[in-house]
Parts: sequence; C-alpha cells; structure tokens
Amino acid sequence: MEYASKSTSRGAAQVLRPGDRDRIDFEDGVSSASAADRRLFVSSLIGLMGLPLRTPDHTTLSRRSRDVEVPCFAQSGGPLHLVIDSTGLKMLGNWEWQSHKHKTSNKRRSWHKLHLGIDGDGYIIASALTDRTADDGCVAISMLEQIEGSIALFVADGAYDSRPMYEALAAAGVANIRIVIPSMKMAAVDSRAAGVWCQRSQAIERIDEAGRRQWRKESGAHQQARAENGMYRYKRIIGDRLRAHHHESQKTEALIAANVLNRMTTLGMPESAKIVA
Repeated sequence: MEYASKSTSRGAAQVLRPGDRDRIDFEDGVSSASAADRRLFVSSLIGLMGLPLRTPDHTTLSRRSRDVEVPCFAQSGGPLHLVIDSTGLKMLGNWEWQSHKHKTSNKRRSWHKLHLGIDGDGYIIASALTDRTADDGCVAISMLEQIEGSIALFVADGAYDSRPMYEALAAAGVANIRIVIPSMKMAAVDSRAAGVWCQRSQAIERIDEAGRRQWRKESGAHQQARAENGMYRYKRIIGDRLRAHHHESQKTEALIAANVLNRMTTLGMPESAKIVA
C-alpha cells in the first residue's frame, strides 16, 4: 500500500512505505525550532498525510536523534565542480548573553564548524560537523570520500592550501582536474613540483605577475561564492546555532538540515545575469 509521495533532493518522486513513515516524520521534527514547534509541525504534517500516527514527544525525538539513519545526498555522478567551505554554528546560543554577563563557563560560548561541499548546481553533496579546532584541510580530505563521481574542478579558500589536499584531489578527480586554491601570501614556487602540485606553483607565479585580484578573475576563484551562498542560506533558513546538546544528535541535525536545503533547491533557484558590463 502506498501512503504518500515525497520528492527526493534531485526531484524524483519517492514512495513512502509503512516502514519509512516514522523515519520521515522524525527527520522533519528534528529540523524544527523548539520542542513545542516540533510537536505542532509533526502533528500538522501527519494530519496532511492522513496517517493514523501519534505525534512523538520531545524526549523521543531527542533520544532517537543520536542514531537515526539519514539518507545520503543524491549526486549526479558525472564530473563535478566542487566548492568547499566552513562556517561556525553556535551551541546553546540562547545562554550566550548570560555567560557574558555573569562571566560563567566558556562551554556556553562554544561552537562547532560546519563544512559543506556544494556542486555546480547548488546542491550540498558532502558535509561534516566538527569541533572548532579541526583543520579545514584535513576535514575536506575526509569529505572527498562522500563524493561518488569524479571531480573536474575544485575551488576553495587559502585554508585548504596544502600538499595532502592536492594529492587527495588528484586521486579523487579526473586526469586533468583543475584546482583553484589561493596560496598564502608568503608562499614560494616549488621548483621540484610535479603532477597537480604544479598548479599551485603556476598560481603563485601568476599572482606575482598580475596581482591576486586579476588571478581570481582569470582562474574562476570567485566561484567560491557558491559555498558562501550555501552558508548564508543555511543560517538564514535553518539558523546559526545547533539546537541539540549531544554531539551525535548535532551531527544528525546538521545532516537533516542540509537535506532540507537540497529539497528547497530542487523547487527552484534564482537565475542571475549580468546586465551592465
């Protein structure tokens, strides 16, 4: 028996089976704003779907959020244009002003890093939630394992400028992969560079000749704005803080939120065009 249909992140209809109902309801409930909002939202959702289910309480949602299975991101599978960046998400943000006023523990002002990998169509195809001290380059290397297709173009900021990052991209990308990462200001050309590492030396030489701004125009480094736009959408739509307290629950929360943004992207994205030269 079919109960309802729901769109996947790439727009294909997904039929909900009896065993899928509680998972779908749970995922939608976790991404709501508060305990009361969760129950109201899930209750209205169940009513619209016409399912004979009761709304789970806040304790059930919080307990199950640690081990719920969230579907993987849908990917096109072809050569990808990948942009990676990270942003900070506050924890227990409602108490931040009290921590500042009463000089209490720094735990209330702690935050985590959210790392997102976004393809050329604006879909999130890789994500990771780490501690604030995690190195962006090391996290990005581990995120490449989530990518199913080959990478044709990789764009990131200077935080990912390292030899291990280039080597990992060479293994995960096509034979002629383009890597656009601005080098550090004091970086020097490596005369013994080989393989994809040569692209870094070429970028350093071009920056010395034409300047960093001109190099960004020529190389397409401005495409990193796709990642920044993804971070902006996340914080404007989902919020700039994590609502869960347990670390595993926080990972689930961030993963569900990324899937929500992909569903919204499927509904349509604005098309921008330059009208003034």
